Amino acid sequence: MRCVLLLLALVALPAHADPAAWALLREGGQVVLIRHAVTDPGVGDPPGFRLDDCATQRNLSVAGRAEAARLGAAFRAQRVPVAEVRTSAWCRCIDTARFAFGGARIDPALGNLFTHGENTARQQAQFRVLAATPPRGGNLILITHGATIAAFTGINPGTAEAVIGTLDAQGTFRVAARIVVPD
Repeated sequence: MRCVLLLLALVALPAHADPAAWALLREGGQVVLIRHAVTDPGVGDPPGFRLDDCATQRNLSVAGRAEAARLGAAFRAQRVPVAEVRTSAWCRCIDTARFAFGGARIDPALGNLFTHGENTARQQAQFRVLAATPPRGGNLILITHGATIAAFTGINPGTAEAVIGTLDAQGTFRVAARIVVPD
């Protein structure tokens, strides 16, 4: 019972962001890159992991599930319209999408560049296509990995951190704001 109360208290905490960031999101048309929530300790995935088997990957911890739920609760509390949610195929990203937004469509442009850095140029081209057209009726939510966000933006985000921006005419992702979910 004590753990359930603690989890509920953690979910109730608001995300930290400048009010202008929330206002920007309420207008819609933004691309929101979100790093997956906190995982079990470690870096990368175990040798021999498979994308089709979550038991072989590094997954969200109990704290990560709560962190993702807090992020989603903050988006709902701020009345942020969501047009579409896409995610990396890694289970920790899929689960972040599920706990925060109820689910997502898997997109190869959001794969983990930490373990597959050889795909950087191809993925960046796929990302530019994905982010080139601002969504109508809301924001495009993209849940991925820290290394992937860093390759697209130069920012190394914290877990469940949202990096908000748009793609400029030159195909560069321009960061407008960031949102951090408190511990």
